[in-house]
Amino acid sequence: MNFKKIAMTALAGALLIGTAGCANNNKNDNNSNEPMSNSNVAKSNAATDTKDKKELTVFAAASMTEALEELKTEFEKENPNLSLTFNFDSSGTLKTQIDSGADCDVFVSAAQKQMDELEKEDKIDKDTRFDLLENEVTLAVAEGNEKGIKDFKDLEKDDVEKIALGNSDVPVGQYSEEILKNLGIWDKIQDKVTLGSNVKEVTSWVSEKAADCGIVYKTDAKTAGLETVAVADDSMLENKVIYPAALLKNSKNPEEGKKYLEFLKGKKASEILDKYGFKPLNK
Repeated sequence: MNFKKIAMTALAGALLIGTAGCANNNKNDNNSNEPMSNSNVAKSNAATDTKDKKELTVFAAASMTEALEELKTEFEKENPNLSLTFNFDSSGTLKTQIDSGADCDVFVSAAQKQMDELEKEDKIDKDTRFDLLENEVTLAVAEGNEKGIKDFKDLEKDDVEKIALGNSDVPVGQYSEEILKNLGIWDKIQDKVTLGSNVKEVTSWVSEKAADCGIVYKTDAKTAGLETVAVADDSMLENKVIYPAALLKNSKNPEEGKKYLEFLKGKKASEILDKYGFKPLNK
């Protein structure tokens, strides 16, 4: 019998078993004892934070996009347990969505009309309703003003070929129609008019020079870097451009919604609204 060969075979088997055991131990150590990386810890904490936050849904006029997005940071800083989700569009579209049962806690309209209708339908908590701010309706052109437009009445001129306005169900469109009818030029310019679904669409067309001019809010003209050539006065508009805000009666987060409305009345909110060209009514 070759004892040397038997001893070598036994030694090789022992080494193989030992190697497998170490591999298994290392695998178990990796699974159970290795600390989480900093990025994994951060992801875990973020997931927990998001899960613990209560989501508040705000429907707001498209013209408030930039201001409310900036205010979101401030509000969430003051209320770390709350997370704001926005739905920006024309007030008419938002009102239709609310009527259709969309989840909404707070509504901020660009006109009293839509809020009045919701109040008549008993869909808002009227005790929470208040007038947040005032805006102005302006005639705006792209930088350079290639057509030399200076006034609303210039829309009649032959060289003004395309005018961007909001639809009739959009507050800025309703204001535009009122202005142009009061000036006696509404019917005369109809073949030049192109209609947008909200004020941001109208603003984009003017910025891109797809239209020679447009009637938009002062704040949207400012945000888009457009030139304001005329501002509607009291002789053109029967009522001021007031934005009301209120809590929805079917809000899933009524106390948090009231807290947000109170925040909008505060000093910080007023400062940021003023920065974007709005006139806060709760200073």
